[in-house]
Amino acid sequence: MDRDTFESLVEKAFEELPPEFKSRIDNVHIVVDDLPDTLDMMNARIKNPYSLLGLYSGVPLNHRGPDYGLYPVVPDRIKLFKQNIERLCKDDGEIETKIREVLIHEVAHYFGMTDREIRKAGY
Repeated sequence: MDRDTFESLVEKAFEELPPEFKSRIDNVHIVVDDLPDTLDMMNARIKNPYSLLGLYSGVPLNHRGPDYGLYPVVPDRIKLFKQNIERLCKDDGEIETKIREVLIHEVAHYFGMTDREIRKAGY
């Protein structure tokens, strides 16, 4: 799948998030990278670069104190790793589904959920 199509599917997945969640997302930059880099791997604490589908980095909402935003902050970031997602999928329909799953998973981290809590919620 070409990059423009993949990025369009990411945008579509974001637009389809429930309004009660989407309206609370602020100062988040969503990007598509082909593969994770060394810093991504360190942040995710994993050794296999092909197993990482997405990564949230930033200060989760439930960890922000009352002084958050009183000083300049860089946007939080959600990365989706195109080649890793494509590697798992057989066709464009599966890619679209996986993009949605990964984006929801990373948005859940933005809201402060742990991997365990996300799995328990069914994502």
